[in-house]
Amino acid sequence: MMRVISVCAVLLLAGCSMFTEKDDETATMSEERLFNEARSRLNSGYWDGAREYYEKLQSRFPFGPYSQQGMLDLAYAYYKLEEAASALATLDRFLKLHPTSPAADYAYYLKGLTNFNAGKGLIERFTPNDPSQRDQASALRSFQDFAELVRRFPESQYVPDSQKRMTFLRNLLAQHELHVANYYMRRGALVAAANRAKYVVENYQRTPAVPEALAVMAKAYKVLEMQELSDDALRVLELNHPEHPGIAEVREVVLKP
Repeated sequence: MMRVISVCAVLLLAGCSMFTEKDDETATMSEERLFNEARSRLNSGYWDGAREYYEKLQSRFPFGPYSQQGMLDLAYAYYKLEEAASALATLDRFLKLHPTSPAADYAYYLKGLTNFNAGKGLIERFTPNDPSQRDQASALRSFQDFAELVRRFPESQYVPDSQKRMTFLRNLLAQHELHVANYYMRRGALVAAANRAKYVVENYQRTPAVPEALAVMAKAYKVLEMQELSDDALRVLELNHPEHPGIAEVREVVLKP
């Protein structure tokens, strides 16, 4: 009886193996054909299918002539599937293996795009909320990726779009710091509020958040009875933004005796 069971088990395993091999239509594909099939799926927007084929390409032909482009295409498929961690890992591997590749600028650009869109789920994309109030770790990494692209490849075709995104991200990061400063103000943590607002003024010049940051500094310093610092912040605000409502708010602050 045991011998019969053993024979059946062997036949079952062999049958499964044969079925798996037969079911995998890529098993006998050459590197070129596997790449072309993957690229066809990518061009058609069939991201899942493209990812599957590119992963097999990387696994079977890691050093073949289609390896570099296949790695970039795989990262793009991950990006479209919103699998940010996999996309970034693939791009980091590409840059480590091929730092002088003509496509290195594209790799940095795709890293920036991936971080730019990281964490933006469907609810966040279609709900009217302020992105500057969310955690900005991915935004900062995106800014750094684009900045690295601009620094290393100033003539790259991806520089103009990267610079536009950097401007947006810089404004976003400044606004986030301002949100934190206002939070500290509401909590009565005046030193922390002043320091956070000062950081905006010093590190995000010419962003829309600067006038409000100056107002926060002036108010916080005034309540802290650091009148000279308050006057300095208010003077800069009046000089550059004479119509800002924060000017009146600072003057209306009355210190308790």
